[in-house]
Amino acid sequence: MEQWLHTHAWLGIPLYEWLYAALISSLLYLVFYQGWKIAISRLSKIAQRTSTRLDDIAIEVLQGTQQLTLLLLATLMGLHVLELPEKWAARLDHVLFITIGIQVAIWLNRGVGIWAREHLSSIDGPAPGANPVMTTVLSWILRVFIWSVALLTVLDNVGVNITAFVASLGVGGVAVALAVQNILSDLFASLSIGLDKPFEVGDFVVFGEIAGVIERVGLKTTRIRSISGEQVICGNTELLKNTIHNYKRMEERRVVFTFGINYATPPETIADIPGIVRKAVEASSNTRFDRAHFKAFGASSLDFEIVYFITSTDFNVYMDVQQSINLYLMKAFQAHGVDFAFPTMTINLPELPRDNAQNNTARPSIKAEKWVSQTVNR
Repeated sequence: MEQWLHTHAWLGIPLYEWLYAALISSLLYLVFYQGWKIAISRLSKIAQRTSTRLDDIAIEVLQGTQQLTLLLLATLMGLHVLELPEKWAARLDHVLFITIGIQVAIWLNRGVGIWAREHLSSIDGPAPGANPVMTTVLSWILRVFIWSVALLTVLDNVGVNITAFVASLGVGGVAVALAVQNILSDLFASLSIGLDKPFEVGDFVVFGEIAGVIERVGLKTTRIRSISGEQVICGNTELLKNTIHNYKRMEERRVVFTFGINYATPPETIADIPGIVRKAVEASSNTRFDRAHFKAFGASSLDFEIVYFITSTDFNVYMDVQQSINLYLMKAFQAHGVDFAFPTMTINLPELPRDNAQNNTARPSIKAEKWVSQTVNR
């Protein structure tokens, strides 16, 4: 058997040398595998004694090591003990470089995935509100960059002219960009939302005829739950073209309302009305009085303008406060004999000619009052 191994050869190398190379490769594989296991075990013990997440991430990244990579590394290093032809030795070097490069790219890709997963889980936690678009886009860009660099590095190592390759990719990229410009426009709009943060998930926004709560910000569209219940889906580009009112970030609500009183109200009573209004505003909680003035002489009323602030951003609180103020004013004005004005119109009819006096009795001036219902839109 020993003589047969010495007398027979493959690629000009005796078979016993191939046997030694296989033995060395097997030993190297066992060393690499055990070293990998020991490294993970030691790091796990260290991670249990620390509060940082870096060592946990390092463990998860190392756990992504491919068994095939260890086997290829051991085999290639074992083959280096052989006196291979220069052509085969160069090819083995290329394969070794490709193997290491792909494994490094796998580690980096896994690290980016772990970072994105943990960041998104923190966004979806007990206090959601952050925008996940930035995390999604960044993880996608980083992964494309990692594998692009790995591919170009491998091609350059095997002798491919990557300068011409990159130039051809640039021309092709322009053609693709023109074909999907609408999609790319929405994609960059979502990136702008992630960077500038004009709103976040959970914010109540109003733009155009749409009013609702942001439910999800995607790479192409944003989903909004309107106040009437339906879901509104809007492209990110079209959304950013509008002027957006974000009521979630409102610190306090400024309220302006007016009312008119009858022209028959005495001036002394008119002078007391701002004080009555102030008491009405301050009687409600979550309010801060600003001003109340006799503003103008209206067509059929003496007009007052009142401004106050509500320290709560809840719209229901605002409506409750306004209702209590209105009721307070009605009771106070009734106690002071002040009547609210309403639009009126007076029509004067001339007396009938004497020829018709026998057929018709004389009619005095007729005063017609026209009641106008008002609708207040919030």
